[in-house]
Amino acid sequence: GILGVDVGGTFTDFLLWERGRIRVYKRPSTPDDPARAVTLGLGEMTAAPRELVHGSTVATNALLERRGARTALFTTLGFGDVLVIGRQARPRLYDLEPSRPPPLAPDDLRMELDERVTANGVVLRPLDPAEIESALDRACAAGAESLAVSLLFSFLRPEHERAVAAAARARGLFVSASHEVLPEYREYERTSTTTVNAYVSPLMARYLARLESGVGAHGVERLRVMASDAGSISPTVAGALAVRTVLSGPAGGVAGAFAVAAAAGFTDVITFDMGGTSTDVSLCPGRILTRDEAEIGGLAVRTAMVDVQTIGAGGGSLARLDSGGALRVGPQSAGADPGPACYGRGELPAVSDAQCALGRLLPAHFLGGRMPLFPERSRQALAGLGEAFGGIEQAAAAVIRVANANMDRAVRAVSVERGYDPRGFTLVAFGGAGPLHACDLADLLDIPRVLVPRYPGVLSALGMVAAPVSRDLLAPVMGAIAGDGLRARLDGLISDLIARGRDDLARDGYDVRRARAEVSLSMRYAGQSYELAVPVRATDPRRLSSAFHEAHARRYGHSDPHRAVESVSLRVRTVLPAPKLSLTPRVDDGDPRAGRTTVWFDRPRQSSILLRDRLRAGETFAGPAIVPQMDATTVIPPGWRGHVDDATNLVLERR
Repeated sequence: GILGVDVGGTFTDFLLWERGRIRVYKRPSTPDDPARAVTLGLGEMTAAPRELVHGSTVATNALLERRGARTALFTTLGFGDVLVIGRQARPRLYDLEPSRPPPLAPDDLRMELDERVTANGVVLRPLDPAEIESALDRACAAGAESLAVSLLFSFLRPEHERAVAAAARARGLFVSASHEVLPEYREYERTSTTTVNAYVSPLMARYLARLESGVGAHGVERLRVMASDAGSISPTVAGALAVRTVLSGPAGGVAGAFAVAAAAGFTDVITFDMGGTSTDVSLCPGRILTRDEAEIGGLAVRTAMVDVQTIGAGGGSLARLDSGGALRVGPQSAGADPGPACYGRGELPAVSDAQCALGRLLPAHFLGGRMPLFPERSRQALAGLGEAFGGIEQAAAAVIRVANANMDRAVRAVSVERGYDPRGFTLVAFGGAGPLHACDLADLLDIPRVLVPRYPGVLSALGMVAAPVSRDLLAPVMGAIAGDGLRARLDGLISDLIARGRDDLARDGYDVRRARAEVSLSMRYAGQSYELAVPVRATDPRRLSSAFHEAHARRYGHSDPHRAVESVSLRVRTVLPAPKLSLTPRVDDGDPRAGRTTVWFDRPRQSSILLRDRLRAGETFAGPAIVPQMDATTVIPPGWRGHVDDATNLVLERR
């Protein structure tokens, strides 16, 4: 069997696929050591999967919390401050006192080497081996644990970086060399990404070694790690290139949501993943969109990743009145410890407390009845806000409205602001809290339909199980598309990168006979600063130029077929086929209608309780209703109706 595990800020989710059957499980996370929740969950499930695919937040949290390895940076003479200078962009233009996060490599650990390679790849000034040793002496004396090496134009001639890396590894340092991490031009982004990788990779490598040992004791033979591009990589690659996992969890969610929606006949979707700490939204217009660059914790990171917008809004997001008396929700979260007040330990009001106080979370059904809920603690926590809103229910409803407004802005950022009308899409709601808010969010955006998968609370884990094994390799290809010899260079590089990708997968123990290669070339008009990645089906210059013009017109609404096109970099992704999963789960016997309960919407309303595990294909129902299951709860407000499709997804529409 294959087990997908998604470690979130509040819960750790498990989905086991074995001989065509699916089992799901959920348990509180262990923030002090995420691996402990994974091994505890394996024991509690009494599962012994052969393979485990893991979505990790270790790299992301290390960046956000600034608790990575002490990192040194070696650069070319004159470029020691590239991390500090950056792009000189001000994220808040009118901020009179702007502040920037300190660089990951502090002043005393940024060192310049007297070497130089030209833009043509010619060694202008050789690197003295004695200077390498002297710089390493200073770095080690300053307590460096990890080393980032980013020398000028090393993506054209990596010999100097290789010499530095070999000397540093001989001293036991972890080394992140830019020609291995990001062999592309743009000095700042390449240096920043290489430094981020050096900062987080030692933590990731230690974590994965601990995890591999722990799950191995439960019979797991192979561990894979979810990458940010919705593929999975080996622990060896993840430990050396941890920067590729910074959007690991969200990538699994988008992959799982798109697969479920496509199987149900909906290809234009907006994925809405609301967990305990954050919400991730992504627009999929017939395909999963990717991007090459993001800013995480104020740091530029350039790597292939699913295009996701993340905000600090989740079930654990705390509500408070600011100094002006306005209601604020998030981004601070109660997390897994102490959690919302209704979990029994916290005292501050969170979004989950608002849902609990309104009767939308049913204590008898929460986490399959394994975890108690305390509605009275929610009411006590909300009492302070109740004075400002005229009652506890009114305050709880206000908290939910503010949380929904925050998520509404995130969805508009990935749809309306990019020229897409959300009214033409289906909202796929998942995560532990997503189905609670989905219909309200759809009302705000005028989205006509909501799809709630059969296992919404663990859908990211499903995406990880369904993720293909992949290996991503880059090579610089600077030059005019119509230039002499470019086609021959491309053909040679593509063959070389495909062979390297297959060799890497074979070394990890995979059968590469069914591997396929996905090739893309980043191109731009001559004189442009940024490029577009275009799939390569043939290396003929005319076909490449034509494909770029079409891609430019789709993205920006215009193109210029008479303008010269140039290439920047080549990407080859070697992919193994993903397992074919059955998405038709077992349905329990019995009547799904389990009585009625009072739920506050605009006022208290009698609402049906529909047990999700007993809802069969073809069932129809109307709101108001609450649909509890082990991993999530779905709220169907008044004015909405729904049916169960052939794969037992809930399809909800406005009446």
